[in-house]
Amino acid sequence: MKKTFLAIASISVAAFAYANTSSDSSALVNEQCKISAEAVSTLKILRYGNTSIRKDVAGLINLNLKVQENKDAAQLTLNRMVDDPVNTASALEAKYCS
Repeated sequence: MKKTFLAIASISVAAFAYANTSSDSSALVNEQCKISAEAVSTLKILRYGNTSIRKDVAGLINLNLKVQENKDAAQLTLNRMVDDPVNTASALEAKYCS
């Protein structure tokens, strides 16, 4: 639960920092990937269903990324993270956020 709140707070800070730009910086896209990995890991450990994980994390992606291409790429990465049997955030980050 604590990690989920931390992930949401981190996304909010990152989104606020880049709110005045018309596109997504590579740093924001990378941060979104890391936070998605953390959120997916936490929700898997809490035994959320895959559909719930996808829905919750996709909402954060859509809220914070502006460019549709980046949203689509983040969504694809999210789906891969959810389907991956790996549960740890660090392993998901290493595999999908490079």
